[in-house]
Amino acid sequence: MKGLRGTRKTPPINSLQAPNVVAAVDEPRLFELSSFGESSTGRLTLATLEKDIPFEVRRVFWTYGTPPEVIRGHHAHYRTETVLAAVSGTIVVTTELPGDRRREFVLDGPQHALYLPPRCWRTMSYSDGAVQIAFESLDHSEEDYIRSLEDFRRLKFDPERHP
Repeated sequence: MKGLRGTRKTPPINSLQAPNVVAAVDEPRLFELSSFGESSTGRLTLATLEKDIPFEVRRVFWTYGTPPEVIRGHHAHYRTETVLAAVSGTIVVTTELPGDRRREFVLDGPQHALYLPPRCWRTMSYSDGAVQIAFESLDHSEEDYIRSLEDFRRLKFDPERHP
């Protein structure tokens, strides 16, 4: 499977958006990025933004140097969509959606990516030396974060409560 298919949830921000942009889905979903090369010469993994990422990317960041005993994340977003990939090492992502639907995803190669929709609680644990890259649909805004699991569990059943 290459990318995500479905109905776009967020409209394009500008008219330069490619018409074949892959649309978002309402559940976390693993997908494969293109990977080339061989072990004797090295490999390359490619994320074509207009094809592989199911939204217009507004922000990119990476996480590294996280000790294996530290769990990161502990938040959801009201509106931001996210794609995560492990550039190196292994990252275990635990998600929760409305109705206590919990899932665990293992990102153990740079060609494996994980789509996280809005209102998806996430935590991440990292192997020693793991590097995570994240692509997000919106610029950073503290108002978009849900940082309390208790608040998330109260709010998640009412999608109209937050813009």
